[in-house]
Amino acid sequence: MNIQGKNLWQHAAGDGDNNHVKLCLKWSVILNGPGGEGEWNGGAHYSYLGRKQTDLRRFCEEMKNGDIVVLRMGTKEIYGVGVVGEYKWCDEFNDVDGWNLGHTRRVCWLWRYDVNGKGSPKYFNTYTMKLGDTTQRLDASCAVIPWLESLVIPQTSHSLSNLPGKSTEVSSDEIAAYLFNKGIASDSIRSLLDQNGEFIRMANWYNNSWKWGTSPSEHETVCHLVVPLLRILGWTPQRMALEWSKIDIALFSRMPREDDHLSVVVEVKKVGDACLSWAVSQAENYASKYPNCRRLVVTDGLRYGIFTRDENKKISLYAYLNLIRFRNKYSIYECKGAREAILAMTPEWYGKLSQ
Repeated sequence: MNIQGKNLWQHAAGDGDNNHVKLCLKWSVILNGPGGEGEWNGGAHYSYLGRKQTDLRRFCEEMKNGDIVVLRMGTKEIYGVGVVGEYKWCDEFNDVDGWNLGHTRRVCWLWRYDVNGKGSPKYFNTYTMKLGDTTQRLDASCAVIPWLESLVIPQTSHSLSNLPGKSTEVSSDEIAAYLFNKGIASDSIRSLLDQNGEFIRMANWYNNSWKWGTSPSEHETVCHLVVPLLRILGWTPQRMALEWSKIDIALFSRMPREDDHLSVVVEVKKVGDACLSWAVSQAENYASKYPNCRRLVVTDGLRYGIFTRDENKKISLYAYLNLIRFRNKYSIYECKGAREAILAMTPEWYGKLSQ
């Protein structure tokens, strides 16, 4: 690979808890955040970004079309190598498993670890690449550079995938009408969606927990957010078991509580933790022991991913809900949005084919 005269960058696709490598490769992007559109170019209004403002300016302004970027996790793993394209603000990436990453650069991937669905990342010695800012220049002495020079890039066309389709906000009234038409009780709808009600107030309060300096525990998340939501949606205490065979919350289709009646596994992380990556495999492992479990819910109390299992035990993300940001769909995950997610967590829901 000819890298002579090229500016070389390293870009982190998350951390040990939040991994968005596959999203970057799927949508031909690299992502950075937080901050709104234009929030990197100085001014007191953006001072809350602190050091991150410098990182964003580097990503949005210093990076140029035609530069080379390596997509890394940690300090020793590379998952992609590509040519940097234009900067775009893309609101669809403002909830990447809870991370606000709307600052986007298109990347044409020349090499990626998962060619034909197989492969592994390129591994280097620990600390080969620097931790710190999301976007950094590669040092001239970095061991990654000789590897880049040795890469043989096939002489085939490399194209950008289309960006995900745009989603829209969904109002509480729209959600209420949808749920009512599906047979959900008016009292439940009111308790869930009332902006002045206790549940939404608590969700907003916990959404600002980062200001406290300490995060609420997983047990607190279960107690004050997840269980109240499930109660509102119609699950009775008799059909909700906490810490059932190591499952955070086990939901039963009917009484008595026994393995054959377990229909939903709920895996809970504390507020602010990623829940669409590592939590899914944990929930899937638990659910595999129960033949009639067809739904998996992974959550940090504010965000809920609802997965379905088919007859072949294959799981797929059906819908996603963010209590702070109701959307009609989540294009980056290619799944349904708030309305369907809420309905899919009710006791009466028996699978998407019936909807």
